[in-house]
Amino acid sequence: LLLSCLSMQRLRLGILQVNHDTSDDIGNGFPDDAHRFRDLFDALDQRFTYRVYMTIGGELPAHPDEQDAFLITGSPLSVLDDLAWKEGLFAFIRACDIARKPLLGCCFGHQAIAMALGGRVDRGDWNVGVETAHFDQGDLPLYVFHQDQVTALPPETRGIAHSAACPHAGFAKGTHILTTQAHPEFTPGFMAALVDKYGVLLGDEALSKTHDSLTQQAKGHVFAQWAADFFSGKWL
Repeated sequence: LLLSCLSMQRLRLGILQVNHDTSDDIGNGFPDDAHRFRDLFDALDQRFTYRVYMTIGGELPAHPDEQDAFLITGSPLSVLDDLAWKEGLFAFIRACDIARKPLLGCCFGHQAIAMALGGRVDRGDWNVGVETAHFDQGDLPLYVFHQDQVTALPPETRGIAHSAACPHAGFAKGTHILTTQAHPEFTPGFMAALVDKYGVLLGDEALSKTHDSLTQQAKGHVFAQWAADFFSGKWL
């Protein structure tokens, strides 16, 4: 009975997955995006209960009150592309904003929230490896793998992070929206597999810099604690 009561008190986190992760050997060899985030958060003292929405297939919560908080994952897809489910996702983002429902976006999710709320995203150079983002809370090395990036913040938001290659590496709105361009959920093995397979996209010089950066330790677990505090209303 005690365990049941403790489980009922756990925060309900809805994960909006915008990546299938099953299209190649990497997708088949590693957990998908939702499981990577679950593994990241399950390492914390504070545990959540999860509901995964396959948003890439058009599945979205009917209402922001379905869960206590939401997270939008990353994706190899571009938020600039004409995706069949994108407008539905944008509408849900705006509904969460109106309801002041805690919403975290990472990489694609960061860009989607920016666009949905009136910001701008453009395509630039590839930015891949471990990059130190300068957050209001302190400097944090995190894995990054992106070409698109936010170039103008939405109205009524504030920048909370920047990096050498990404002026808008994270933003917030009130106490209910938090974003990062980085991938706190990536593991060293997964990142290495991505670079081995797709590093050819970067060119020799950029790939060399990427390999050099991977000698640093990414600290996704630190961001995970920040995110947990944010979901539970403790993050400022």
